[in-house]
Amino acid sequence: MIWGSSFLFIKVGVAELHPLHLTLYRVATGAVTLLVVLAVLRDRLPREPRVWAHLVVVAAFGVALPFTLFGFGEQRVESMLAGIWNATTPLIVLPLAVLVFRTERLTVRRAIGLGLGFAGVLVVLGVWEGVGGSHFTGQLMCLGAAACYGVAIPYQKKFIAGSSYSGLSLSAAQLLVATAQLALVAPLVAGAPPVPTGLSAKVVASVLALGALGTGLAFVINLRNIRVAGASTASTVTYLIPVFAVLVGAVVLGERMNWHQPVGALVVLLGVAVAQGMLGRRRPASVPAAATRPAVPAGR
Repeated sequence: MIWGSSFLFIKVGVAELHPLHLTLYRVATGAVTLLVVLAVLRDRLPREPRVWAHLVVVAAFGVALPFTLFGFGEQRVESMLAGIWNATTPLIVLPLAVLVFRTERLTVRRAIGLGLGFAGVLVVLGVWEGVGGSHFTGQLMCLGAAACYGVAIPYQKKFIAGSSYSGLSLSAAQLLVATAQLALVAPLVAGAPPVPTGLSAKVVASVLALGALGTGLAFVINLRNIRVAGASTASTVTYLIPVFAVLVGAVVLGERMNWHQPVGALVVLLGVAVAQGMLGRRRPASVPAAATRPAVPAGR
């Protein structure tokens, strides 16, 4: 519910904030939230320079770039459509993990899932209606955001997931690095961030919800889900995010979509299910979480 609602909060936020400023405020709020959780749990940040070096890449492709691209995209498309594009992330992760990072193997089942998923992408885009225009550009930006996650997740699995630090510790460090990156880039591209007192109450509330809930609390909940229910069950959040994004966008913002967008979304989710083996025999519960799901989630 929190991650699915994030696209609503992004839509509200970009009405008054530049996407870079929205991302900066969101990530900084999330970083503070996780630092508080770290202090309460008496955990600590990573101390190895190698880990921090890899987190520079993960923070850029797993936080700063995708969050900003979703902001730019939602200046042009509905929040519910952005939520649908987020569901394409597993389809982009798999080929990169197979071809670039060599952390996965391409099986016949996964190839069929990829084919179905990308057919769904074409249906969502409505390519038969032609390409171009602001709406199409916005969709490509949202797809680009999902592609960033596709780089961050297998990179993280290859270079970071095997470290001795907790997922909470790595996530807090990731958000700190992303905050530093955005603090450097945002003023150069978008000017100085506006003071929060100059924003409307709904935008301030959206930033706090995105940071404290979507980038902070939801991760803590997700970690507990992985420990209690297993990585395979926790990964089914992929299927729920677009459902809540569509419901919230329709009920709160009164958004509407063309018939082919939800149909394409269903085809995308079917492809993800096939590629992940969710429609066949379940994976053994004993499979370690780190082997099936990254230690640091791609934030929504």
